[in-house]
Amino acid sequence: MSNVINILAIESSCDETSAAVVSNGRVLSNHIATQKVHERYGGVVPELASRAHMQNIVPVVDAALKDAHLAKGDITAVAFTQSPGLLGSLLVGACFAKGFAQALQVPLIAVHHMQAHVLAHFIEQQPQFPFLCLTVSGGHTQIVLCRSHLDMEVLGETIDDAAGEAFDKVAKMLGLPYPGGPLVDKYAALGDPLRFKFPLSEMKDYQFSFSGLKTSVLYFMQAQKKTDPDFVANNLNDICASVQHTIIRMLMNKLTKAAKDLNIKHIGIAGGVSANSGLRKAITDAGIQHGWHTYIPRFEYCTDNAAMIGITGYYKYLQGTFTDLSIAPSPRATW
Repeated sequence: MSNVINILAIESSCDETSAAVVSNGRVLSNHIATQKVHERYGGVVPELASRAHMQNIVPVVDAALKDAHLAKGDITAVAFTQSPGLLGSLLVGACFAKGFAQALQVPLIAVHHMQAHVLAHFIEQQPQFPFLCLTVSGGHTQIVLCRSHLDMEVLGETIDDAAGEAFDKVAKMLGLPYPGGPLVDKYAALGDPLRFKFPLSEMKDYQFSFSGLKTSVLYFMQAQKKTDPDFVANNLNDICASVQHTIIRMLMNKLTKAAKDLNIKHIGIAGGVSANSGLRKAITDAGIQHGWHTYIPRFEYCTDNAAMIGITGYYKYLQGTFTDLSIAPSPRATW
């Protein structure tokens, strides 16, 4: 019997269809099909996302297998995103994964999307446990304590908007096209982060809140436009820089508090917003200041991708954590 464990991984939680092959913990391939259709609507349209997944799933899986130089019969197990996410999108990936696993008579592995973001660090690095991870995405903002690869605890999370939502909603207020978060980051690099002051939310323990910032930015721009209709256009870089500075301060304040309270020196960031250049610099600078060992995944492993599903599937395979065909996708999930 071969000792090689080849995991075919499927990610379809939102608007990106991705397939990867992970062999004994090493990524052999990682293909992602993005969906441009949502740009005209200013946000993800669930029904359109589901249809696009149905069109993309077979070509993406085929490309992942070919890139890995493997045949279907070489696959040891199939891992897929079971939760959380858009239900219709999750169903496409889950149904494909079930059918593939059943046809090959190999184990099926259900993966929690946010846990996979955390384990994306282990694709190319080996953080030491206990490991503290700030996961920031369009739908989630959490501080996660990792005691082992599969033993994780959410210490705190947002009570309203996630950091990614705050970036995208502010971008929309500024008239920037979707997805706006990366554009805020782009313009922020050209602006003065201290030009405009926005309030920092004060939440207990390790909780976050970003809805107040969004409202503050809205009222600020409305007031400025009354005297200068071109205020946004004339001050776009500084507005973006100031908003980004505020969001990053809120994130880093809580992360620093958790690291100090728990005396943990191995710190990482994960999720789509961890691709933000300002946040990547902030955690690097904090690591130097506090003596942390900091970990930041490559850009391709920050946004939604199947490689992180595959690495999680690999560790679950080693523990024999499989599921049967009765498993159902869920838009929400607990840890």
